[in-house]
Amino acid sequence: MGLDLHGDPIALTAALVDIPSESRNEQRIADEVETALREQTSGFEIVRNGDAVLARTRHGLPSRVILAGHLDTVPIADNLPSRVVDGEMFGCGTSDMKAGDAVFLHLAATVDKPAHDITLIMYDCEEIEAAANGLGRIERELPDWLHADLAILGEPSDGFIEAGCQGTIRVVVTARGTRAHSARSWLGDNAIHKLGAVLDRLAAYQARNVDIDGCVYREGLSAVGIDGGIAGNVIPDQASVTINFRFAPDRTVEQAEDHVREVLDGLDVQIERTDAAAGALPGLGTPAAAALVSAAGGQVRAKYGWTDVARFAARGVAAVNFGPGDPNVAHRVDERVSTARITAATDMLRNYLTKSA
Repeated sequence: MGLDLHGDPIALTAALVDIPSESRNEQRIADEVETALREQTSGFEIVRNGDAVLARTRHGLPSRVILAGHLDTVPIADNLPSRVVDGEMFGCGTSDMKAGDAVFLHLAATVDKPAHDITLIMYDCEEIEAAANGLGRIERELPDWLHADLAILGEPSDGFIEAGCQGTIRVVVTARGTRAHSARSWLGDNAIHKLGAVLDRLAAYQARNVDIDGCVYREGLSAVGIDGGIAGNVIPDQASVTINFRFAPDRTVEQAEDHVREVLDGLDVQIERTDAAAGALPGLGTPAAAALVSAAGGQVRAKYGWTDVARFAARGVAAVNFGPGDPNVAHRVDERVSTARITAATDMLRNYLTKSA
């Protein structure tokens, strides 16, 4: 039996969860979603792009809202099929983010008189490297599908609107020394020892809290990897530590890198940036976003971590994360979602999509 978009979104969540869809293996779930949208909705233009499915209305309404969700999950950990216990549905992808997908698909099929034109984007490969991200492919190949007044991503947010997102940057900090026999250590210059000063700076670092539009972002500067050593009897001549800086969206990537360099200023090390992604400002001042906040009863907080809202923000589209899942249990073996949260998220978004600003 296929997906029932008109039924209870709790049951639809279970049906989506029970279709395995690890990253790069989304063809089956994309086929099911495409078939359901074509057979159970009206008034939508529907397009297939790889293993992404896109649908949009063209009613000529004064605003457009994107509902976007990824169909892939992290690797299954013996946690399928789904099961419901005491009001919680367990299973791979329940929280991140098939519950959000189910809410979006159900609303696309059942909202008869929307106040906004709706674009639905169900995409692939979000849980792996950014180069494979299906939303990035859509941005390159079908950019007109990303025009909107507001984008809502169904990432797990525990029923809160999580606005914007942090930026992220990784740098490799390398110390160099002189190799020697460890029995004559004074003849060498130990590169690992030089990293002690780097770690001391990180341990003493005071994270900045930044309030933007009432959302408080807390930054973090952390060592996430360390590499060094040649043999048990050799003083190493090179060692490195990888640092990840999660920064508030009021900084650019360049400003974030400058800040890391300032923290480590004066140390005998080399610093190389290896990865970076800009954050996204909350953007809650736009009429479409303000109406969503009102519909949610003002339950808004900052998003910790990076999500695809940053892609929309870079295009000048206000974007938020909103989904029934709990981010604290995403990717766990006991990943789960509250069934009551699924119902509440559906009700809130239905109210928003059908009520004029």
